[in-house]
Amino acid sequence: MDMERKAVKQVILRFMACSDLHYKNDPACREKKRFEEGLRQLYAYADSQPYKAVDAVYIVGDFTDQGTMEQMTLVKESLDRGLRPGTEAVLCMASHEYGGPGGQTGARERFGQIFGQDADTHRVIRGFHFIAVSTDEDCRFWEPQVSFAAGALEAAHEDDPRRAVFFFQHPHLTDTVYGSIVWGERDLNPTLYNYPQVIDFSGHSHVPINDPRSIHQDYVTSVGTGTFSYFEMDEFDKICGTFPPDAGEAAQMQIVEAFDDGSVLIKPWDVLTGQPFHEGWTVERPWDPASFVYTRPIRYRFAENQKPRFPEGAVLTAEQTEAGFRLTFDHAEKVMGSDGREEDVDDYVITVRDGDGILCRRFVIWSPYYLTRRPEKMSYDFPKLKKGVYTVAVKARGFWRNESEDCLKAELIVE
Repeated sequence: MDMERKAVKQVILRFMACSDLHYKNDPACREKKRFEEGLRQLYAYADSQPYKAVDAVYIVGDFTDQGTMEQMTLVKESLDRGLRPGTEAVLCMASHEYGGPGGQTGARERFGQIFGQDADTHRVIRGFHFIAVSTDEDCRFWEPQVSFAAGALEAAHEDDPRRAVFFFQHPHLTDTVYGSIVWGERDLNPTLYNYPQVIDFSGHSHVPINDPRSIHQDYVTSVGTGTFSYFEMDEFDKICGTFPPDAGEAAQMQIVEAFDDGSVLIKPWDVLTGQPFHEGWTVERPWDPASFVYTRPIRYRFAENQKPRFPEGAVLTAEQTEAGFRLTFDHAEKVMGSDGREEDVDDYVITVRDGDGILCRRFVIWSPYYLTRRPEKMSYDFPKLKKGVYTVAVKARGFWRNESEDCLKAELIVE
């Protein structure tokens, strides 16, 4: 029994990583309420675990909407009220922090005055190196930030090359996690990629972290941090654009735990329901790229997973409306991903054909996977068609463009 106990790995560090709080001037703004609730849930989770400490809270930029004194002060007040002794709070700055008086210079002065810390930091917390770097007002990295990052990373590597190094900056590293194609920056890539033990946390994109593409491993491990404000996506084929329906239903964060065997567990957490989205992503040996498992590039979404399918008895209905037509149908079923984790459906592809079988319209709409309280059925309104009889078909697609073989069909009569 004693040997079995010794074999169980133990948590030796816990912290929270989040971004894009977007505090407004209103002390009652929803983002403030959500973040404070997130801190409460963080401690409630920690209290339920054998290791009960929360060692740090890292906020990875855009914690305000314009970077005014009032908004920064509200963030500081939330931290002062919500944090317990023993938890370090560290923030880095990004483009929204520079929108107030005095531009970048004024914002950095306010930041130092209110939070009492530098914009770029290197701390050692329970033996782990934490490095956070702020962008300029254009959300880019130049000198001296690049040199600061390089020096801090080398110091961390010299200290222990077989221990995770936690790195924080606002924009994603380009071509890593979901959201990094449009909202990523390459400025730090050559520096970070020299150190495979880096676990990098970033935001900026507002994409949901319950998307399986929100973790990526190649030269380093990259993780998205979500948003407490609103969702925006990184795909441009949707009829509604990059802002999905109910985009404001967003309050997400990452709870991260390091173990005494060197592994790290990253647990995407939903504040709106007060629970994790799943059991978490495990990085077994952060310093060893040969052990990486979350390696599928987001640009090359090969159909490695099972294909989505509709449940038996699923029904599609199509009806004319005053403004166009409405489709209502059952959700497709979740599928098993190539990493053994269940995955939702990313979107639905709708085709409309006339009586001769000619394709008249093709629409793509989001699956509401990003919503924690998704509607019982899919229902969506589409623009008007000319008079006629049409056949409407719906197919489901996964996050890696693995498209369903079956489809739902219905007749649509437009008078």
